[in-house]
Amino acid sequence: MAQPTGTIGYQERLRVPWRWWLPAIAIAAVLASPFVWGPVAGPIGYAAPVMLIGGTIAGLWWLGRVRVAVVDDELLVDDARLPVRYVSQAIPLDATGRQELLGPGADPLAFVVQRPWLPGAVQVVLDDPADPTPYWLISSRRPAALAAALSR
Repeated sequence: MAQPTGTIGYQERLRVPWRWWLPAIAIAAVLASPFVWGPVAGPIGYAAPVMLIGGTIAGLWWLGRVRVAVVDDELLVDDARLPVRYVSQAIPLDATGRQELLGPGADPLAFVVQRPWLPGAVQVVLDDPADPTPYWLISSRRPAALAAALSR
């Protein structure tokens, strides 16, 4: 997603926590070590670790690429756009509320951008008769700030 232009009311990126990076890269290095010191010699023996560690880094970056922003009169979540005029409520949720909307209280038509490493979320209830989506559920590090930006 490109950097939003216009008046930014709220912005965050749903990055993977830094404490996940070192263990993930260490596990990839351990899995790659038999290729370096094992029976596989030559270019394949050195290419496999580069691919394993590089793939791990690329995967962690890809998981944390999603950007959430309120720009001008739109809510932007990755590539999805929602005009704020269709938002009837923005409800900040803690981990329990998020879990309820992802589990027993889930609506199959809801738009969900969920990141398991983020306990908070915002339920954006829609008021658009032409759209069958009842609400958006968006993970957030600062659900109260995102809800406030949508309520302005």
